[in-house]
Amino acid sequence: MRRFWMLGGIGVGVCLTFVMLLVVGTYSAAAGLGGPGGGRGGGLGLAPNAVPAKYQQLVARWGNLCPAISPPLLAAQLYSESGWNPTAVSPADARGIAQFIPGTWAGHGIDGDGDGDRDIWDPNDAIPSAASYDCELSKDVAGVPGDAASNMLAAYNAGAYAVIKYQGVPPYKETQGYVKTITTLALSFARPVGRVAPSQQAAGAIYFAQKQLGTPYLWGGNGTADQDGRFDCSGLTVAAYKTVGIDLPRVANDQYNAGPHPSRSELLPGDLVFFSNDLANSREIHHVGLYVGGGYMINAPYTGAVIRFDKIDSPDYFGATRVTKDGAEASPVRDSAAKGA
Repeated sequence: MRRFWMLGGIGVGVCLTFVMLLVVGTYSAAAGLGGPGGGRGGGLGLAPNAVPAKYQQLVARWGNLCPAISPPLLAAQLYSESGWNPTAVSPADARGIAQFIPGTWAGHGIDGDGDGDRDIWDPNDAIPSAASYDCELSKDVAGVPGDAASNMLAAYNAGAYAVIKYQGVPPYKETQGYVKTITTLALSFARPVGRVAPSQQAAGAIYFAQKQLGTPYLWGGNGTADQDGRFDCSGLTVAAYKTVGIDLPRVANDQYNAGPHPSRSELLPGDLVFFSNDLANSREIHHVGLYVGGGYMINAPYTGAVIRFDKIDSPDYFGATRVTKDGAEASPVRDSAAKGA
């Protein structure tokens, strides 16, 4: 259980005034903070610790295999396919961290680590194979106008013939959704270039969270009437952003990929702040709060506590996410039964 520091000696009414002044002041000062970090791509480097440490070198190396891919794009594919789970099996019998169907693996799997075998379950083979297969597809559609990465992803989903036929991403809802999902998720794995654009929905999310101050914590709490309006940490952030039209994933470690990642010095009110048992692995995130400025967050900490203000600076502070609607929509739907973190 992590230690929290309460905002002692300040009444709730004063706290609310403090937060609203901080929100208004910060957004007035940040009105022109757009720049390259807020647009598509966000640079080709990986955001610190967004990829689990044991896979980071593989993704960084093989993500540069050809011009159509990048480390953040490859990371987004792997995360979307398996959530970094090397033993994942889909209902269609797609296997491993890269979710290859055995028949596709037979034709496109490579011996990425040079140990003499091609193991669909071994990330040292599967991650290089995913990059290699992407690059094969990019060659198949190399003559098609438009964005090379989008055409490659479309070929992955709909086949190279469809991309060639339509001279770009084909007008299939599933394919267009797949391309948008992966290119959006790539932003959450990319190291931002310049400042990350401020959120337009943050103030509304904070307003909701403020109204929950003093509410007792409930593991798995979603704030429903049968739960007496109680929340756990990620249930609170889901509910806060839902009030401004953004549907976050239910679990904290998936919420981390709902947008780009500002540094500690660039935090703005409304950013989600995360805490992890492993500071080199976003999949070990165990807690999330809503940043309100001045080094404080509103959060639902643990059983026996109430929703409150706490400092964010602690040994398990992992990082932050500036939520975007596209980023939240691109997040994979995983087991909603995994709550509380």
